[in-house]
Amino acid sequence: MMKGKMGTFNIHQFTGQLTEELHEQLENLGTQGTMELTNFVRHLLYPVTVNILFNKGLFLTHERNMKEFYQHFQAYDEGFEYGSQMPEWLLRNWSKSKRWLLALFEKSIPDIKAYRSAKDNSVTLMQAVLEILEMETNKLNPNYVLLMLWASLSNTVPVAFWTLAFVLSHPDVHKTIMEGISTVFGTASKDKIKVTEKELKKLLLIKWCILETIRLRAPGIITRKVIKPIKILNFTIPSGDLLMLSPFWLHRNPKYFPEPELFKPERWKKANLEKHAFLDCFMAFGGGKFQCPGRWFALLEIQICIILILYKYDCTLLDPLPKQSYLHLVGVPQPDDQCRIEYKQRI
Repeated sequence: MMKGKMGTFNIHQFTGQLTEELHEQLENLGTQGTMELTNFVRHLLYPVTVNILFNKGLFLTHERNMKEFYQHFQAYDEGFEYGSQMPEWLLRNWSKSKRWLLALFEKSIPDIKAYRSAKDNSVTLMQAVLEILEMETNKLNPNYVLLMLWASLSNTVPVAFWTLAFVLSHPDVHKTIMEGISTVFGTASKDKIKVTEKELKKLLLIKWCILETIRLRAPGIITRKVIKPIKILNFTIPSGDLLMLSPFWLHRNPKYFPEPELFKPERWKKANLEKHAFLDCFMAFGGGKFQCPGRWFALLEIQICIILILYKYDCTLLDPLPKQSYLHLVGVPQPDDQCRIEYKQRI
């Protein structure tokens, strides 16, 4: 169901909604400021994702509620790799945030179920998931709500962070993107613009930058459980064992990606993105039928986010591009040092 609703045939139904929600959140940033880039991206994408996939205004309507939610979700997200593998009593802060989020979602499920869009009375993705759960299990489990929220934000936020950081630290790429935005939308300003599929197709460089960022900041490992014995070379892997591959190292193989350590968005010109095909050996989303079901939504959300930020604000990094942290194997790596952004609204 999720693959269908967020697949290539339906994904552009989210374009208008994403544009509206991002405009609303950008208004909250004010005319200028300085912020840690990670927090800058979180303050945009947390409420946008919740409003679209769950329902508008769910538990993110007041500043105090938002601050508390950010703190607990950030703690849960940063400790997820350990918390999902270790007894919770060894990770008290993580466990506390998990319980807080589950209690919030349990209380919010009736509101999620009852919500209808004022525009077209459509249901959200989370509502569709809850309907299936109710039919299959006869109960509504807040764990599924937390799982879907984590899956929709845990990698999207750092990918948006790294993409902006790479673009702003490569002046030639930044300049070319701004020229493209001006060609499509006119001179960049504070005005609200409407982004459609037509405009997105004219701004492919931004999509190339996102995919090149994902290539360079791919997860350390992707793990799958062997269901049936499988032969690989001279080895037979028995059922029950775990198989892992490393997108991080695969994406650094010069055989498939020449000059692999360089940020070269133009390499994606060879990918047939019109037919939704990535470059060979690009494995950030997994492979086969169990690829990330939300990949097209995440790419669209980040693409529109970056267009609107760069159109509305003159942005500058105040710190060098940070290195990635090697503390986690699962998911997109975090930066190992601060990276502040200064933004000023265009006239």
